[in-house]
Amino acid sequence: MNTHKIIDLQTYRTPNSRVFTGRDRGIEVREASKIDILEAECETITIAIPDDIGSINPSFLEEFLYNVVIKLQPDIFFKKFNFQNNGRYKINNDLHEAVERIVREENALVH
Repeated sequence: MNTHKIIDLQTYRTPNSRVFTGRDRGIEVREASKIDILEAECETITIAIPDDIGSINPSFLEEFLYNVVIKLQPDIFFKKFNFQNNGRYKINNDLHEAVERIVREENALVH
């Protein structure tokens, strides 16, 4: 088992874009980055956010992270995944909102 992997969002960035937005784009990046496979193979994963990104919408994050959040549940997800950004954008609020939506949606579907 690999102990650590970095998913660099720069690799999946639309040229000249300063945002990651939309459910469709989240699905594209989930599939292209192979995040679901990496989660199973690695102990920890860092998501590297380009320094000049202005925003990552919760809708993008919901689709990008959906499977790993459902599989791990929030407590383990936040221990296994680290988000790294040295720029001005801080992902915490958008990330927590997306994780809450994922869990809420999953619980609503189960009941």
